[in-house]
Amino acid sequence: MLTYDVVFWSIRRRSGRPKPWELRWKVGSESQSKSYQTKPQADGRRSQLMAALREGQRFDEGTGLPEKELAALAMPTWFEHAKAYALMKWPGAAAKHRASIAESLAVVTPVFVVTQQGQPDPKVLRAALYQWAFRAVEPKPGEYVLRCDSEEAPTEIREALNWIAAHSVKVIDAAKPEQVRAAYNALSKLLSGKKAAENTAIRKRMVLSNAFRYAVEERALLPRHPFLAVDWAAPTTSDEVDFRYVPGPRLARSLLAAVTEQGPRGEHLEAFYGAIYYVATRPAEAAALREEDFVLPPEDRPNAWGEVLVSESHPEVGAGWTDSGKSHDTRGLKHRARDAVRSVPIPPVYVRMVRSHVARYGTAPDGRLFRAAGGGRVRSTEYCEVWGEAREAVLSPKEALSKLADVPYSLRHAAVSLWIKQGVDPAEVAYRAGHSIAVLYRFYAKILKGASDHANQLIQAGLEAEDGG
Repeated sequence: MLTYDVVFWSIRRRSGRPKPWELRWKVGSESQSKSYQTKPQADGRRSQLMAALREGQRFDEGTGLPEKELAALAMPTWFEHAKAYALMKWPGAAAKHRASIAESLAVVTPVFVVTQQGQPDPKVLRAALYQWAFRAVEPKPGEYVLRCDSEEAPTEIREALNWIAAHSVKVIDAAKPEQVRAAYNALSKLLSGKKAAENTAIRKRMVLSNAFRYAVEERALLPRHPFLAVDWAAPTTSDEVDFRYVPGPRLARSLLAAVTEQGPRGEHLEAFYGAIYYVATRPAEAAALREEDFVLPPEDRPNAWGEVLVSESHPEVGAGWTDSGKSHDTRGLKHRARDAVRSVPIPPVYVRMVRSHVARYGTAPDGRLFRAAGGGRVRSTEYCEVWGEAREAVLSPKEALSKLADVPYSLRHAAVSLWIKQGVDPAEVAYRAGHSIAVLYRFYAKILKGASDHANQLIQAGLEAEDGG
């Protein structure tokens, strides 16, 4: 119980004791005492307690402490709070978001420490935090616990977690402006020390912000959000696609042909890459496509367009982050409602590719078009390896060392670029690609500006014709 009823008595000396100088005071009906080796120490502590009472602080009858000191004792460390936040978020978060939360907290937690002395190897500490402290497991249905509290960790992981637990600052100290700025700096860099992309830094900063909001709004550990006292700007990096490395139509077709020349494995993946190029799907969306998603024209109309309904995404994230224990999650479309569907017209060349793929390979039991040899999801390791071999077969040695078409995702950039260059309305391009207009303009600003120049010329020609009439 907290009370202002506090009485201080004189310091007395008790001979024959290791700490002979005894400070005595009474809070409410409870007597309190504390012994010190020297009288100045006892006097100093007495002055602290009396100052707290003059400041208007109430004292706790049980411990005899002023309320600020009592709150400091009850205040968890940042590490304890971060673990509580990760566990709270786990049940309702998608697998990718779970991994993102763990990654972000693993970056900032080593910043919020009282000393760097004796700190474990950064890679070991990062792994301990990411894979053990901020990752949950489900020993019983619906019952989540952190992995570090449920499983026996390897020695170096356990030692790293013990170190961070012993040296983590209190949450109230982590909220100090200088600590928040240090966290911002860490979030703006990769583990290698290189500058992180703007999107990466913003995403990680959002996790930190939400963790502090949890401390303010739900746990009442802080009086206000610490970000309000600190200015921050994301790293000045560009998200715009570098069109020097985006394959044009001829190169894209050559790469697709080189895929099929790799034998059965490449032939099986041709239509998978085709979805990324001709439909501009993300690889995770292509992996989720089923035969029932396609509306194909009659075979006697070889030049007719078809349609595909893109409604799911199977992002690859790792078995430790999904509820199913699979290496991928099953999600709706990116930045869309869970049941959103994107209808995308498909050109005749891809209609033929899909029809040929189904005739030759059939589908998985659940109707998926693309699957690994064992029937599971096509993994990124497989389709990236095939893509790497196709690049080596098509590109010159100098080009192969560059970023030209360096990943299968380049085909998506190639598709969107082609649509814009051909004069397709930006709103239609954004819809087909599953972008917002704002994102489309951020990533494809240069090529869109070129299209705007062409539009300006057409408008000018119309104005001049009007004047001439």
